[in-house]
This record gives sequence, C-alpha cells and structure tokens, in this order.
Amino acid sequence: MATTSSPITATGGHSSQPYDRAKAVKEFDESKVGVKGLVDSGICTLPPFFVFPPESRSDFRHCPGSESQIPTVDLSGIVESDSSERRASVVDEIRTAASTVGFFQIINHGIPLGVLDRTIASVKAFHEQPIEIKAQLYQRGATTGVNFISNVDLYSSQAASWRDTLQVKLSPPVADRSLIPEVCRAELMEWNRQIEWLGELLMGLLSEGLGLKRERLKEMTFNEGRMMVGHYYPFCPQPDLTVGLNTHADPGALTVLLQDHIGGLQVRSGDGWIDVKSLPGALVINIGDLLQIVSNEEYKSAQHRVLANSSKEPRVSVAVFLNPGAREDVYGPLPELTSAENPPKYRTFTLNEFLTRFFKKELDGKSLTNFFRL
Repeated sequence: MATTSSPITATGGHSSQPYDRAKAVKEFDESKVGVKGLVDSGICTLPPFFVFPPESRSDFRHCPGSESQIPTVDLSGIVESDSSERRASVVDEIRTAASTVGFFQIINHGIPLGVLDRTIASVKAFHEQPIEIKAQLYQRGATTGVNFISNVDLYSSQAASWRDTLQVKLSPPVADRSLIPEVCRAELMEWNRQIEWLGELLMGLLSEGLGLKRERLKEMTFNEGRMMVGHYYPFCPQPDLTVGLNTHADPGALTVLLQDHIGGLQVRSGDGWIDVKSLPGALVINIGDLLQIVSNEEYKSAQHRVLANSSKEPRVSVAVFLNPGAREDVYGPLPELTSAENPPKYRTFTLNEFLTRFFKKELDGKSLTNFFRL
C-alpha cells in the first residue's frame, strides 16, 4: 500500500542534505503516489529530477497558428460503404500525410462519440481514485498485462515527465479482464473492440497507399498486438521547467490516439514544433518506427511530445499502439518496396529484439530507427 505522508520529502524537496537524485527517484517510485500524488500534496515547486536542463527547455511553448499543418482526413464514404472512387481519394490523402508529417487526424471514422467520451471519462476516473487503490497496480513491468506507473523511463531519463499512466495489454491475448480496474473495465473492453476494426481499416488504407494489396499489413499481423496507455497529465506548477511526455517516436507500426480538449500534443516538423489541435470527435493517427522501416521510408515516423499541463483541469489521453502479434517473425523493408535503385535502408530483426532495444533507453527522439539502419 502506498504511503501518502511524504511525497515531497521523498523527492528531496525539503531536505538540507546534498541532493541525491538517484535516491529521490527511487523514493518517489517506491511511494507509488505518482505525479498526481505530488500535486495533491500541494507542492508549488517541482522536485529537481523533473527539471530539464536549461538548454533543453527553451522551446517548451505552444506554437499558435501551426495546427493547420496536421492534415485531417474524412473517412465518410468508406466506413459506410466501399466506393472505389472515394476510397482512392482517402488513400491518396493518407499516403500524403504518412509520407510527409507522419501524423494526421481522422473524422467520421465510425466510432460513436459516446464511446470516445466514456473512454476518456473512465481513464480519468481511474487516475482520480485514492492513491491506496491505484498503488495496488503500481509496478514496473506489466507482468499481468495491467499496471499503473509514472514514467516508463524514470530511471534512465535525463529528467522525469509530469504524467501518470495506466497500461493495459489488449492483445494478444487481452489481459485478464478481472485485473482491469472495474472503474474503467467495460469502457476499455469496448474501446478495444472498436480499435480492432478501425485498425484493420487503417492498415488496409496504408497498404494500398504503398501500392500493395489491401491485406498485406494485416497478413503481417500488424493489427494483432495492441497495447493501451491511458495518460493523466495533472496541473504542473512550473510548466516551463518540464514536459508531460518527452520527445520520442513510437516504436510500433501505428498509433491511434484519443485526446481530450486540453491540448499539448506537438509534432516536430523541420526545426520547429506543430501543435496538434484537439478536434471534437477526431482521432489522431501517427506512423511508428516499424512502419517506417517496413515501408523503406516511404512512410515517416515523427518525433512528438506533450507539453506540461498549465491548466487547472487535468489532461487525459488514451493511445493504442498497434504492433505485430508475431513477435518472433523477422521484419525489415518489404521486398516489394525495394530494388537495385531503392535498396533496403534497414537490416532485419525480430519484434522482440526491436522492442527490447526501445525499452532499454530513455524516450529521446528517433535513435531506435538509427540503430537498425544499414
């Protein structure tokens, strides 16, 4: 059970002794209170291990007017039917977005608005339970398929990020249903059902965008390995000193993100950042490193981050990472997409090797693809 009496002293904030970062990180982790526990304790100053170096935080700000650079794709006409003319237009829009910025939003995607609202509300409800309840799930390494954690890279990062996370393995196979917190169990099971069919639809469109048959990515089990993370970004008293989620690129094939109205998600473009505006009823889709590799860089994964939340209202987002279900199969650039004029840009690997490499490092840009580059 978590202790709730010392989340501030656990970080070293009130000690007269020399600051011991490793000790502060360990005590914060073992307290199991998460970032929300620190906020609830009334702190006004960030514990030092959340503070990024001065040279890293000069651009921790919103970029007004940049939102228009993230394409929005309307899926109406292909969800209800399969008009070849309409589908060709959508494939072209998705191919353009996936091969440039690596991010796009989808509207009229077929998932009811009520499902979106209930999913966000249930994840928020989980994070706002008493610490003693959440602490029962607090662990590093989701051996049961369900865990609550703050900062997956807490011990390896240069600075911690201001967020807590509920992780649920959705497939294969789904985590033991009884282990999923009751406060969000039904909603997350419904969310998984919706994402399963939406993921198949998106994989088909992306396959066609590469000039492949519609079933190509499905045959590679790219929609079968699904992991959900429900992020909670509470108010940050010093948002200019840290981030909600550090700069990174997702390792898998594709990510489907449901975000609330607060905002804060940014995508790197050139030397700057683009705000991803929250659109009512929309879902954010981004290309992962694995899809960049198998497409031999026809599609681009993009670095992104989340700013620390300066709003008194918490920010909640729910992401599902779509990965291959066949972890021991060998992956690399598809033969259909390589030639003498366009040779493979990456070596082959198993998914286990790929993901093990990702989780051994901190979230730090796109070093994962660079590691497998020929």
